[in-house]
This record gives sequence, structure tokens and C-alpha cells, in this order.
Amino acid sequence: MGREGRQGVANVEHRGPGNALGAGASRTPEARIGAVRVALWLIAAVLAVRQVTVVLRTPKAERLTDLETWIGPNGVLHVNGSLYDADKFTGTPFAGLVLKPLANSAEQALGWAWTFGTLGLVVVLGLVAARALPQPVSRRTSLLAAPVAISLLMLSLPVRNTLYLGQTSIIPVLLVLLGLFAVRGQRASGVLIGLAAALQPTVLLFAPLLWFTGRKKAALSTGATFAAATAVAWAAMPHDSWTYWVHHLAGAGLGANPDANANQSLHGALLRLGLEGPLEIGLFLALSAAVAFLGLRRAVKYARDGQLLLAVAITGCVAVVVSPTSWQHQLLWLLLAVVGRVGKRASDRFVWPIAVVLVMTLPSKMMLPNMSVLDPLRDNVVLLAALASALIVPFLSRTAPEYRAPIPTSYADPVPARWKWVPLFPFWRRVLTRPNLLLELLLIRVGYSAYQQTRLAATGGTISGGRERAETHGEQIHSIEQFLHIDIEHWFNQLTARTPWMESFFNFYYTSFHFVVPLSVLAILYLRRPAQYRWARSALGFATILALVGFWGYPLAPPRLMEDLNFIDTIHGVQDFTQPDYGTLTKLTNQYAAMPSLHFGWSLWCGLVIAILAPKWWMKALGLLHPFFTVCAIVGTGNHWILDAVGGAAVVGAGFGLTYLLQGPRVKQALKVGTGAEPAVAGEPKVPLSKPKGEVSKPQGEVSKPKDEASDRTPS
Repeated sequence: MGREGRQGVANVEHRGPGNALGAGASRTPEARIGAVRVALWLIAAVLAVRQVTVVLRTPKAERLTDLETWIGPNGVLHVNGSLYDADKFTGTPFAGLVLKPLANSAEQALGWAWTFGTLGLVVVLGLVAARALPQPVSRRTSLLAAPVAISLLMLSLPVRNTLYLGQTSIIPVLLVLLGLFAVRGQRASGVLIGLAAALQPTVLLFAPLLWFTGRKKAALSTGATFAAATAVAWAAMPHDSWTYWVHHLAGAGLGANPDANANQSLHGALLRLGLEGPLEIGLFLALSAAVAFLGLRRAVKYARDGQLLLAVAITGCVAVVVSPTSWQHQLLWLLLAVVGRVGKRASDRFVWPIAVVLVMTLPSKMMLPNMSVLDPLRDNVVLLAALASALIVPFLSRTAPEYRAPIPTSYADPVPARWKWVPLFPFWRRVLTRPNLLLELLLIRVGYSAYQQTRLAATGGTISGGRERAETHGEQIHSIEQFLHIDIEHWFNQLTARTPWMESFFNFYYTSFHFVVPLSVLAILYLRRPAQYRWARSALGFATILALVGFWGYPLAPPRLMEDLNFIDTIHGVQDFTQPDYGTLTKLTNQYAAMPSLHFGWSLWCGLVIAILAPKWWMKALGLLHPFFTVCAIVGTGNHWILDAVGGAAVVGAGFGLTYLLQGPRVKQALKVGTGAEPAVAGEPKVPLSKPKGEVSKPQGEVSKPKDEASDRTPS
């Protein structure tokens, strides 16, 4: 590497974000940026307090279990024999040597100190990472990066596990970042990284990164510090050092259940696939060597490009993959990969960061359905994300034009509303291009999983917990319907049960169309009407959120679960009402989330969207038949009251209303550009739109281009 390349890396490493700012770096008013910054710092503080509160409110026997295992009264650091005899300590001998002096500390005081000390390390880590962002960055980014980084760290599973377990896994990451971005001088940098390697041996992978980016003194200092620390530990604890480095092959055989899902390394994945013995070891070593070579080559490339923090993230992801064991609290390297920019279009820019944040903050079962065919993906989702970061994801080079000036997003001009104060959020502009498919699928899956969890939590996490209250509400609904003379559920349920073709048809309709039709409508809109897809999706999302409020505040037993009313459950069969949790599905989901009926609400949403957007009258009529058949199915099978359907209609109406209030009227005329079709973007087909009666077409050129997303950045 030449002198200019080395100087470029050094400049990026030590240059603060403020150095890249010019006089016109940001068009956002200072007051607005300041208010947002204060709000973000408050969010970070609330998250920090919440995490500490969760730890300290946990029963003493259940919190800081790893710390207790090490330095508690019966911890391994009190034992006169080997640290590794009990198979509870998995750190290096040097880590044991460092922790030994803490073994005689007061346990309660040390627990508090450890928790708040870890919290302080997280804050420092966020501050260092924020200052290490690849240059140039906008003034807005430089001011908001620190609270955002700290908030993401607080939400991430590795930090939450570290706080809960009492682990040391944050320290190696922080030492590496301090060595690369905070201290001056290559020898000091290498000392910090070498100490990190002494605690976590795979950190030695940073030595080649330093060497091939021109920091050879730092690389040599890293190796020397690691060797010295290891030698000191070997002299103090020769038996433990032999056990760790030789008998267990640098700790590869330590820890229980290396094939557990928590071990997100390549070794753990191969064990979960059923491989074992010499075949598994040989395959693991070969694949690890390939990942290390290819990943480090990419890391060196991005470091030379001036993206040293991204290079650190890639190297850390390589360490996650090739380590014999990478437990959940050791996976923080992946979160740093959010700094990489992916995608040439502005609309694609946030896909990768959101995917990383979801992987690092949510359990894998929330991102992938619980299907056996998806088990290999769900069990290794963090490993796959680390592999993608290290080898596959095409991060943009800083020299690429799209790095600072991505292809802008097409927006529709605002449509005049009936009231001047609509839309409430004028900055929420209508996007004409279709959203990124991966991001949509991730958000739909995570949203639905959150919906399921909220439904269950509405009864305190157990079905039996809300049974009495739900049955009381069922009696109330039944009484209201009797007063209104609309209590037709029992008659129609009995008619359905004694008419074979009706029972078969409505059972099939109830169990089959609830998800198929909404997903089909969304898919068609996504492919054919991207701007209308966003409008319809927003309305559906608002309606579902409002329904969750109803589930939480008014748990309601459906007719089939009202013991004294003699309804027939045509789908699940006879229920055993003597059991707290009864029936086929009551143990799996909240059967008392009946008000409002999203079965009917989602079907009404489908019918309205089809009636509004379909070009043919028969399509509109067919769309409106779906909510009619759905209400017949939910009543005929005994799953809902008539008023549940009314509630479903109410939340759908409110969903469309909120979309109107927040975003303004639906884009119609603004899409008529020249030929009267939605603009074809990136090969999207043009779909004719019929002109609504009484509306005047706007002239060509209604589609406006936004200001460059990078307009608040310093020019090259």
C-alpha cells in the first residue's frame, strides 16, 4: 500500500465528524435538529434505565448468572483446582487472571458496580462508534449519531444478554474501537487490540487488517501484547493454560452444548446439521480458512477506501463465523455493520441497516415463520447475517457516485384536501416507486409476530387468565344484540351445522381466505400499483394496531366458547369447558381476541381496496362479495358475534381515516403523467387509471423529484 493510501486511512481514522462540515452542510434548522437530538438522548436514557431496572428487579438467583458462576461464593475463581474443571468458565486463562482479584469483593456491591460499569462501557462504545463514521457525514448525522448508536446498543440482544448475565463481551469490542479510533500512536493502538485478543483470541484477526492497511507497527504490537499477556497467564496458571490452549484447542471444547442455537458460529451450525467427528472438524477448518481469507480481503478493501469502521465490522463478523463458539452476548460486531451503505437508490438505502437492527434486536422466531422447512435459516439467522456482511453484501465504495448521491425517490405532488390542516404530517410525502421487497417482507413478518404476541399478552400471557372477564364481556355483547334484535348468531350457527354443504363451505372459507386474500391484494398492488400499495398498506396497518387496542382493553369470548349458549364449534369440535385451557387452539393463541373481528376487518379492507382500484365493475362486485362471505363464515362457525364485525368495520374505517389525516388524500390525479398511467420506474409496467368523475387532470409533470438526499452533505 502506498504512502497516499496509508495517509488516507489515517485521516479517516482520526478525523472527527465535524471536520467534514461546510457552511451549507445542513439545510435543517438548528432548532429542529436540537429538539430531535434532545428527544433521542431522552430515548437513550430511558432505554438505559429500563435495561438496568430489568436486571436489578430480577430475583437475585436469576440475574448476573455468569458473574455468579465466576466470582460467587461457589464460583470457579474460588476453587483451588482448575478453572475449567466444572465446565462453567469459558474465558481465556488471562481473563481468569484479571477476574481473580474480584473474587473476594462483596457480591452485592460488585453486582451493582458490574451492572453500572457495563452500562458505562456501552455508552462509551456508542460515542466512539458515532465518531468513527466514514467521512463525510452531514451535520445532522454528526449530531444525532451518538444517541442513535447508544439506543441501538441498548436494544441489541448482545448488550441485553451481557447486562443480564454479567458478561465481559463488550470489553474486547470497546478495546478494538478505542485502539483504532481514540488513541494516537500505532504502538498504543496495538496494545489495546492485543489485550482484547488476550480476552477473546479471535480478535487476533485484526492483526492482518492492520498489517495490510499499512499499520505494521500496530499489527506487531498487537501480536506482542497478546503473547505477553498469554505468557503472564501461563506463568501464573500453567495447568489452566495447558487445559485451555492445548487440551481444548484454544477453548473450542469448552462450554456445554456447542450445538445449541445460542452458538452462532460455523462450528455450531455444522453440529446442528448433524455433522460430527473428524469430518465436521475438517470441514469447519476448511470453511473457516476460506471465510477468513475472503472476509479479511474485503475488510482491507473497505479500510483502504476510508471506511475503517465498516472494515472493523467485517473483521468482527469473520471472527464470529470462525470462532469455535460465538454465544449471543459475543455477537456485537454485526451491529457495527449498519454503517455500510447498500443500494444505489435512495429508497433502498435503509434496507440493510433495518435488516441488521432486526436481526440484532429480535428473536429469530419473530423474523421467520415457525415452519420446519425454515429451521436451518431460523436457527442460524445471526450466523447467516454475519456471513453476508463478511462475504456477500455489496457495500458501496466511497468513490461510487451513489455513495453520497443515491438515485432520488419519486414523490407525488400533494393532493388538495377538504380541510387546510390535512395532512397533519406534510413531510410524509407520497412515494410513487414500489418499496424494497426484502424490507416489506421483514416488516410484515415482524409486524405480524408482534401482533400475535400482543394478542396473547392481552390476557396476561395465558388463556385461562382472561377467561372469566372475556365470558362476562360475551354476556354483555349478547345482551346488547338481544336488545337491538340482531342476535342471529345462534340461529345461523345451527343452520350451518345441520347443512353439510354450508358447514364445509364456511369452514373452508374461514380457515383459508383470512390470510390468502389480503396477501394477494398486497402482492398485486405491490407489483402493479406501487403508490396505491403504500396507501392501502398504511390503512391496513393502522386498522390492525387499533384492533390490538380492542383486544387488550376488551377481551371477549366468541359464541363457541360461551358454555351455556349451546353454540356448535363447526371447525374445532366439542370443547372441554372443565379445563382452564381447552380446545385445539386455545393453548396456542388468544381465543378471546374477538372484538373487533379482524377476520371481517381485513376482508372489508380487501373489498374496499378492490372496489376503489379495480378497473372493471365485475371485479369491484367480486371484491365486495369477500366481506359478505366472511361475515357469514365467522357467524356460521360460531367464531364471532355480529357486533364483532361492526367493530372490525370501525377499525378499518378508522385506518383509512388516519391515513387520510396523516398523509392527505390518496394520490389519484398526480399519477396521471402523459399517458394516464402510473410512472414506470425501473421496468415497472404502466397501469391505466380511470379518471374519477368530476376531477380535472393535472398537467404533465406532476411527479416531482425530491431534493438530493445527500444535499445536506459536504460536496466532494
